Amino acid sequence: MVAVLTRIFGVEHLTLAEDVVQEALARALQTWPYYGAPDNPSAWIMRAARNLALDVVRREKIFRDKEPEIALWADREQAESRVSFSDQEIADDRLRLLFVCCHPAIPADAQVALALKVLGGFSTEEIARAFLSSEAAIAKRLTRAKQKIRLARIPFEIPSGEQLGGRLEGVLQSLYLLFNEGYKASSGQRLVREEVCQEAIRLTSLVAEHPVGDAPKTHALLALMLLTAARFATRLDDGGNLLLLKDQERGRWDQAMITRGMFHLAKSAAGEQISAYHLEAGISACHCAATDYASTDWKQILELYDHLIGFDDSPVVALNRAVALAEVHGPQAGLDAVRASPRLSSLESYYLLYAVLGEFESRLGNWVAAAGHYRRSLKLVEIKSEQVFLAKQLAGCESQRSGGPVETLQD
Repeated sequence: MVAVLTRIFGVEHLTLAEDVVQEALARALQTWPYYGAPDNPSAWIMRAARNLALDVVRREKIFRDKEPEIALWADREQAESRVSFSDQEIADDRLRLLFVCCHPAIPADAQVALALKVLGGFSTEEIARAFLSSEAAIAKRLTRAKQKIRLARIPFEIPSGEQLGGRLEGVLQSLYLLFNEGYKASSGQRLVREEVCQEAIRLTSLVAEHPVGDAPKTHALLALMLLTAARFATRLDDGGNLLLLKDQERGRWDQAMITRGMFHLAKSAAGEQISAYHLEAGISACHCAATDYASTDWKQILELYDHLIGFDDSPVVALNRAVALAEVHGPQAGLDAVRASPRLSSLESYYLLYAVLGEFESRLGNWVAAAGHYRRSLKLVEIKSEQVFLAKQLAGCESQRSGGPVETLQD
């Protein structure tokens, strides 16, 4: 709805579109409990947002030049009806808005944050978690980004040729983070938000189908998403509790999605350049290709992580590499790798750091140290299923029984 209204009013009035949609949703929450949900809830909300927007149009002189176009749009039987686009454009308002968010006039560190806020519907807190940053810092990024949109008068369109290609990296990074938040939510009741992941896959597919977006790294990202999403059905047990990779029933993995992922991974091999998406997709492919946990090619995974560090030397990637290293050379090697990480301090509030340390210490038989790490991890984690899992790991340490491997981001 925000994207549709932005197309009509102009991207400089993005904030207005967000405001009227939020108000329309609030009115639905206020009226539906008393009068019942309408037969077509989405159409009801869209009409409410449209009417609120039209009220603003009538009051504000700055919209006078837009009134004929808005009036024509308002009279359409379906507010979300499509218009025809050229072959160089993508027939999807949400994707158009994504490219607007990634316009070069907007600072790179604000592009992804804006896309997650506007298109993903994420809160400032969720975005801050994704960036390992503070809410105040993210709020400033969002404010500056919207100011840039107004000042630069960015058109609501997808450019052609090199201009589109230049924005592709920001678009792919936004989609990558969108998928990550759905695959492993930073907060809330659910560990997996499949609808968020499916939207990321849908948008990435549209980018891959576009003549300019049809690039190896786009296919690599799509392959990564598909190969990861193929395991959704087995990440949680019937009680909603976390299942480790080694405990998942691989026969329930979505083979059609794996096949599609492998197809895009093969397409990503075109050209001579490699990206971080290629390497991460390769890691996911190793997991999907293994018939069971014992046959996982951890040496190949470690090698891919060694290359990935060259593209992304973030502490999270280093932590994941340490897990692979421990599978190849033992838990002490993994523990030493974590301690040697030059940016370890930036993960002080990251619960998986302590979960991984707890796993390494427990495998070494250092029960007291392991229990201390698990307790610290429990204080930081917010997802219930992970709280249950970590509590079991802690109980195992306290009774001097080693738990299973901790699920990490690569899983």
